[in-house]
Amino acid sequence: MTDPTPATVAATYFDALGRGDFATVMAQFSDDVVWHQPGSNRFSGVHEGHKGVGALLGGMAEASEGTFALVVTGSAMVNGEMVAVPVRFSGTRVDAAMDMAGVDLLTVRDGKIVEVHLFSEDAASEDSFWGQSAVGE
Repeated sequence: MTDPTPATVAATYFDALGRGDFATVMAQFSDDVVWHQPGSNRFSGVHEGHKGVGALLGGMAEASEGTFALVVTGSAMVNGEMVAVPVRFSGTRVDAAMDMAGVDLLTVRDGKIVEVHLFSEDAASEDSFWGQSAVGE
């Protein structure tokens, strides 16, 4: 059996993310996945492994009061093991909202996502929505 193509893995990941199927989302990641979250907010930085990425995604769901949504807005662009996908992401809560375009860059190796880099069109607004880390974190 051959590994799925990077495009197929990316499509499975984004479809599951859109449906809120986090078991399938997490199954697309390698055990040692590395996620690069941009900006200067409480979620920014490098998150490693299933535990780190799971905590990140769970924290974002909680901070957005369950409203975080991501929609693919264009065709995936594949270059070897890298897949760039244009997206639109949004979230709302009582005191804040965000809605902006971005690009998610996935590196897929041996049928699993091994690395994620995210780009957003308005880093300052995204930072404002997610908020800063608590003191001491």
